[in-house]
Amino acid sequence: MQITAEQLIQAELTDSATAARVVDALNAACQKFGIDSTERVAGFLAQCSHESNGFKVTQENLNYSAAGLVKVFPKYFGENLAAIYAKQPQRIANRVYGGRMGNGPEASGDGYKYRGRGFIQLTGKDNYNAFGLAIGEDVAANPDEVSTSKYAALSAAWFWSAHGLNALADAKDIVSMTKRINGGTIGLDERKKLYEQALAVFA
Repeated sequence: MQITAEQLIQAELTDSATAARVVDALNAACQKFGIDSTERVAGFLAQCSHESNGFKVTQENLNYSAAGLVKVFPKYFGENLAAIYAKQPQRIANRVYGGRMGNGPEASGDGYKYRGRGFIQLTGKDNYNAFGLAIGEDVAANPDEVSTSKYAALSAAWFWSAHGLNALADAKDIVSMTKRINGGTIGLDERKKLYEQALAVFA
């Protein structure tokens, strides 16, 4: 099925300028990864819209205050350390993501290099490599490309497919879709609203 910019606007998934910019990338990504029914398209677009603030944010914002670091990353920051790292996105990413997900240690810079990008944020060198394998490109060599519409959509669709989300969409299980993407149910009310609007538009 073909997605149009008008449908994206009608379902209140994004604004007109963004819809025109991302619609071709979304169609190509959905076609490549079998997101090909009303239920699948509605689920995918609703979740991506929520995760990326209407397809406008394609890169993780790590510009946290000290209080924000303690709240969001308590495992990595006590109050004293948070004060040292506050408002330094590169250092924050290297600390939080270093030494895991295929990244080298904090000093390697991999944490920031492979920070979250895309409509469903792709994070960690292992995930960049896995996505690259799936599309036959060395994505890990050019990670900034995942911030562009083409790769933001493709990486989100790859994640969707690789994590079995088409089956959850077929079952119209918005709660399980959200947990699979978010690890919890943050933003569930808005996700449900966007999903229901998308189902109505794409039916």
